[in-house]
Amino acid sequence: MDFLQAQQHCQLQTGAELDFPFGPDLYVYKVKGKVFAILFADKTQCSINLKCDPDQAQALRDLFSAVRPGYHMNKKHWNTVVLDGSVPAGELQRQIEHSWQQVVAKLPRLQQKALALQASERL
Repeated sequence: MDFLQAQQHCQLQTGAELDFPFGPDLYVYKVKGKVFAILFADKTQCSINLKCDPDQAQALRDLFSAVRPGYHMNKKHWNTVVLDGSVPAGELQRQIEHSWQQVVAKLPRLQQKALALQASERL
């Protein structure tokens, strides 16, 4: 999965909003104002920060060399995934969806219900 594909999958998440609070080079995806993904690129590589269950976060780091503790994030709850093609696209999509779910699970119930309604209307 490359930078553009990761962007597109982040946008597919129900209620996803793109923001640039840290400048034009950091693509910050939020749901109800809470960050679930940060995409960034420099001259040598593209990466994405994703929220993750702590046990799963460590397992993913052990399994994939491209998955590392979250860059500039709480390393217990966030991973940075280098988009070098070594993590299968389906797995990266799952991680993006998991990150979104982790954030939504902490939202107030009314906001969760509104997102569920929005998701059902999209079907």
